Amino acid sequence: MPAKDTGTEELIRSTAKKLFFKEGKLHATTQDIADAAGMNRSAVHYYFRTRDQLIALIFAESMQALSLRLGKVMSAELPFREKIQGLIEVFTNEMMEYPFQEVFLVTEINTAGHDLVTKIDEGPVSSFLNEIEKEMHLGTIEKTDPKHFLINLFSLLSYPIMMSPIYRQFFGMNEHQFDELIAERRELITRTMFK
Repeated sequence: MPAKDTGTEELIRSTAKKLFFKEGKLHATTQDIADAAGMNRSAVHYYFRTRDQLIALIFAESMQALSLRLGKVMSAELPFREKIQGLIEVFTNEMMEYPFQEVFLVTEINTAGHDLVTKIDEGPVSSFLNEIEKEMHLGTIEKTDPKHFLINLFSLLSYPIMMSPIYRQFFGMNEHQFDELIAERRELITRTMFK
């Protein structure tokens, strides 16, 4: 049996990721992926037997990559405020590049079940929650369950981008104008999270 061409496999993965995460085509078929990659559908099936296998791989890679980037910031030896600014930067950059990634991930978790999220490293999050609690005792942020702080932070980051098609229409903005608005939110979110 001939060896599989890793370049073709990567082209299929990156094309699927672009369709799902960048263009928001969450229901793209293997034929859609093949067409966008400039190949026939049998090639997609040769490398990834089913659409579900391709989705599972893309999901796992995306979750792991984002988890690693966020974990790196959470465990960095930086003052707490700088860590928050780092999280805002990493998360916003990721969401701006792949605006439909969060919608895709949530959709897949709801469709395929919680088995998809078993490989997330909870260590950095657990340690970061302790750090949040220390900051609360110092009085730099509002006292509450530290989980609320993280939920609020990620909500402020993800919701506006997930809703961008509606907000652009609502505010009469083009994509560039909306991107500028999101860039302004980086500092606004930092100020919102601290006293």
